Amino acid sequence: MSEPRGRPDANQCFVCGPDNPIGLRLPFRMEGDACRSEFTPCAAHVGYDDLVHGGIIYSVLDDVMANWLFLQGIRGHTARCEVRYREPMRLGGQLLLEGRLLRRKGRLAVLHGTARRASDDALVAEAEGTFMIVDGG
Repeated sequence: MSEPRGRPDANQCFVCGPDNPIGLRLPFRMEGDACRSEFTPCAAHVGYDDLVHGGIIYSVLDDVMANWLFLQGIRGHTARCEVRYREPMRLGGQLLLEGRLLRRKGRLAVLHGTARRASDDALVAEAEGTFMIVDGG
């Protein structure tokens, strides 16, 4: 479980909230200019045929990008996001998540997120999201 985040409104987040009893509770951290986390999907995250549901993959990609902002004291909401699924992901394997800022102009920030299979570094999915900055930064 991740440590308390200092913003009660985020503690119930489905992906990163430490207080969400049915959430993923992923801890995010900054390493240089990248936000990172790891996620091992289980049976509760299935789409079909022991593959991870695409909506779960989208959710962790959205959060690794949003947390790039959050961990720097910037609050933003997803305005638009495009995800591309590249490889199937089986349950039980670990995903390595990474988010990076591509550019920022005024109240808009564009970020890129990746989900890679830890076992072979294959790109499972990637996303580009535009976030509306609402406070901070």
